[in-house]
Amino acid sequence: MRASASVGAEKCEGWRPAWRAGTCLVPEDGWWAMAAMEAGPVPATLAQEDAARDASEAAGAGPEAPLLPAGNRLSLHLHPGGCRRLLRLCAQQAPQLLEVDFLQLSGHEDPQLLEAALARLPWSLPRLRSLVLKGGQRREALGACLRGSLATLPASLSSLARLAHLDLSFNSLETLPACVPQMCGLDALLLSRNCLSELPAALGALPALTFLAVTHNRLRTLPPALGALSSLQRLDLSGNLLEALPPEIGGLGSLAELNLASNRLQSLPSSLAGLRALRLFILHSNLLASVPASLARLPLLTRLDLRDNQLRDVPPELLDAPFVRLQGNPLGRPPPDPPSPPGPPVVPEMPRLLLTSDRDSFAVTPQGCSVTLACGVRLQFPAGATAAPMTIRYRLWLPEPRLVPLGPHDALLSGVLELQPHGVAFQQEVGLWLLFVPPRARRCREVVVRTLSDNSWSDLETHLEEETPKSGPSSFLRPVTIQLPLPPGVTGLSLDRARLHLLHRAAPAAAWDDITAQVALELTHLYARFQVTRFSWYWLWYTTKACVGSLARKAWERLRLYRVNLIALQRRRDPEQVLLQCLPRNKVDATLRRLLERYRGPEPSDTVEMFEGEKFFAAFERGIDIDADRPDCVEGRLCFVFYSHLKNLKEVYVTTALDRRARAVRGQVSFYRGEVPEVVPEEAEAARQKRGPAALWMATLPIKLPRLQGCEGPTREPGLSLAPLNLGDAETGFLTQSNLLNVAGRLGPDWPAVALHLGLPYRELQRIRHEFRDDLDGQIRHMLFSWAERQAGQPGAVGRLVQALEQSDRRDVAEEVRAVLELGRRKYQEGIRHTSLAPGNLTSPDRLPSPSPEPAQA
Repeated sequence: MRASASVGAEKCEGWRPAWRAGTCLVPEDGWWAMAAMEAGPVPATLAQEDAARDASEAAGAGPEAPLLPAGNRLSLHLHPGGCRRLLRLCAQQAPQLLEVDFLQLSGHEDPQLLEAALARLPWSLPRLRSLVLKGGQRREALGACLRGSLATLPASLSSLARLAHLDLSFNSLETLPACVPQMCGLDALLLSRNCLSELPAALGALPALTFLAVTHNRLRTLPPALGALSSLQRLDLSGNLLEALPPEIGGLGSLAELNLASNRLQSLPSSLAGLRALRLFILHSNLLASVPASLARLPLLTRLDLRDNQLRDVPPELLDAPFVRLQGNPLGRPPPDPPSPPGPPVVPEMPRLLLTSDRDSFAVTPQGCSVTLACGVRLQFPAGATAAPMTIRYRLWLPEPRLVPLGPHDALLSGVLELQPHGVAFQQEVGLWLLFVPPRARRCREVVVRTLSDNSWSDLETHLEEETPKSGPSSFLRPVTIQLPLPPGVTGLSLDRARLHLLHRAAPAAAWDDITAQVALELTHLYARFQVTRFSWYWLWYTTKACVGSLARKAWERLRLYRVNLIALQRRRDPEQVLLQCLPRNKVDATLRRLLERYRGPEPSDTVEMFEGEKFFAAFERGIDIDADRPDCVEGRLCFVFYSHLKNLKEVYVTTALDRRARAVRGQVSFYRGEVPEVVPEEAEAARQKRGPAALWMATLPIKLPRLQGCEGPTREPGLSLAPLNLGDAETGFLTQSNLLNVAGRLGPDWPAVALHLGLPYRELQRIRHEFRDDLDGQIRHMLFSWAERQAGQPGAVGRLVQALEQSDRRDVAEEVRAVLELGRRKYQEGIRHTSLAPGNLTSPDRLPSPSPEPAQA
């Protein structure tokens, strides 16, 4: 199933920033079966080709000679018939085989051929040190890797005296082959993603083994003989079904890394204290209810991962250790209540599934369920929609043109959702909700959900639902980890936890509560981490005071008040572009050093006091006005909100109604106070008023627009000092600076599409957006004029501009440009006729006679 939300090209009356497009998937709809053609006869065709190739090679008519080893490595896992090629090399007794020490074959080979090829290895490759027999090179129709067919090994492999590395991952081993424990020189053994349910006791007879990986198998127990591997340094048993560990595991004196994640362990043996060389111990995603305190005394341990277990109490030695990870445990919570006696049967509620970004499938039962995907898509499966449990996979595709064909006035509002398996018929209607944001142009008339069926898209019955904003603080679906930096000079290894306090403030209350004892603080070298269920105010204190409530309120009142300076600078190359910024006093010098290479202007204003979140305004006065309509401009004033951690910066273009050709215009910009945020305590506002008058005016800085040079030249648009520019040629026509300014004023939010069609790289668009992030007109003008300067003198530039406008669905602007060009051609021809430089029947500039060095006769 693939579905997407698209939109028509006319206006819809009411819309909000977020909507849901809902639809019902009825059993008769064919959109579940539309992609069945994708899983067509391709695998069968490949199988027939492989069979034909194998038959031709078996008959002695192979299309190519067997591959020879490259140096001392022989990799045949990617070649069809790799085992047959190896057998041919062995039959030819190629001398290069005697030097091979690395061999890799595919586990998807024919089992009989694979066993025959492996049986020849001890005699044909006597110096072999590494043998890789992995599966997983082939995939099923849904994209999952397939296991190899390898289920056993020939006994003769135990004769490989030099073999040190054996990789049997991604195969179908149910028991460990008997020849493996007899390979006494084996250093690394990889058995991941097989079907092993137990390990033999003979595995402990490998004295040289340093690395053992048996991840994602079916192990329920471990043999006690595992503790005899005295040289083992890395042991990975994650993704199994282990419920307990044998006490003998404490005998692994050389073990440095132990991974037991994603098992069913409920407790740990005390013998783990004998792992004196252990550095990394991974135990996340188990069922541990307790851990031994002796783990904190392991001398070399640098990380102990106990996340996502059932730990309600942890020994103090581990709770204070900076290398311990405890997220996802119910620390400090009481145990669950015992089950109540059976009563009348309760009808179970419909399950709700909230999938994270690492999940790509979910289960649907006849009971039904409500599923919310990580991308925001929601599906509602009513009871009885399926007759038997089934697993549904989903994938969100990028909107490629070949995948989603759109009409000339359509726009894609969401990603393309594909649900598998294809061809499933439901017994009840299934609801689907897709999140989308209406376009800014508000030209949409109809929003529909489209589905792909039989290689064609069709519309489903669609209903729009407006997302209602939630009032009050919203709770998270899962706890969120907050990380706060420790105070300067304090590290997690040396601090006194009795002096560390975590304070919480719930707005609009002004009091701070000490919640240190209510959360599990995890300390690292530089940070303190804890988990919360909703956003709020949190403050980390390190102090010797016993009661920090009233002290925190006074400090909060002081910290919310900042001493700031106001800046007004003009770009050196374009004085009409003005930068306005409000900065804390300690950041002003560094900011000016960075900006004065490109800007110039007066010194910063005197220091004023301003609250975090306080509004203020900037107004241009004495003949200077803002040169564009902006959403943040109210009655000629630019609106700001001060935040100490933000740049509080805006760049605007200014203009003047005065005649700059006669003299320069000397204006000014003044800054005025606005509303004070509600979260500021009344005492702090009163304290600021005591130190000075409560005037709205804060500062005034001068702005000078220089006198325009070259008054005899063509008239320029007021407020701009751009270099004269004639874009185009005699064949296609010319566009002047004034024409380009008119085009820039018409583009609006569609300018990125025009820029991309003009050939500007996306990185340059990002740079322009960042440099003029608060000035839409500045973004458009900078893009258009920088492109025009690069196109100066090149033929066909005007035609490329018209084509880009049409491709961006701005045919109205393209028609205006054509009209300007045609008017310019007519004036050009009339001027030529008037000066008698061309015959009367001249119709286009490209038919002008070539210039002659002789003067024209009157």
